[in-house]
Amino acid sequence: MVDTNAIYVLWLRDLIRFTRAKSRIIGILMMPVFFLAGLGLGLGSLIHLPGGGNYLDFIVPGIIGMSLLFTSIFTGSAVLWDRQFGFLKEILVTPNSRFSIVLGRVAGGATTAVLQSILVILIALLLGFAPVVGAINLMAIIFMILIATTFISLGLILGSLINDFQGFQLVTSFFTMPLFFLSNGIFPITILPSYIRYITYLNPLTYGVDGLRNALLGTGSAAFPIWTDLIALIISSAVMLGIAAYAFSKTEAG
Repeated sequence: MVDTNAIYVLWLRDLIRFTRAKSRIIGILMMPVFFLAGLGLGLGSLIHLPGGGNYLDFIVPGIIGMSLLFTSIFTGSAVLWDRQFGFLKEILVTPNSRFSIVLGRVAGGATTAVLQSILVILIALLLGFAPVVGAINLMAIIFMILIATTFISLGLILGSLINDFQGFQLVTSFFTMPLFFLSNGIFPITILPSYIRYITYLNPLTYGVDGLRNALLGTGSAAFPIWTDLIALIISSAVMLGIAAYAFSKTEAG
């Protein structure tokens, strides 16, 4: 049974922690800014896209996807912190279902991840990003939420299975970099070798970034129809959320 009050309390807790940790916000934004300036502005003049267009515009959805991926997957470390300081035990002894706890975690993490992504878009606008008029809309937010849900769930799965911070950091690093570089975040799928291209088709981030390009730049800049991206992300987020709920149901408080 889903307890909306438990979901709200956990969501509010994550939101308060996010707004109070100013240094955390700045630290998380440094890597996207570095990629935007280094790749979008620095290498943009040297890279020619197959269909033409501005490389900075092309890479911004990829950097948003990267920000969502890194922020979301490291949300799983909250399980380790809560286990260490006893908060997880306090949650687990309540009558709330563990699925409600997972939903609360996902809701809080997705909210903060989307807020950070909006900040990335604002920074990109200052650097010259030119989305189509009216494109920063509900559909882009939906894609951000689905990307965040998929990878927060992955982070919660890892956080439920791993008991130490060092192991968690090593394992998440093993996942994050391949997921980002084996997507269409930096380069178009069409210029990748065929065997790499097939791997990118299995990567949920590929459809997330492509969906953001559909929403922010228009359908002409994307590799797939927007409904293909949306359906693929809905499936990936539902599957990962289900696995996260199962993994968290097996976790121990101490």
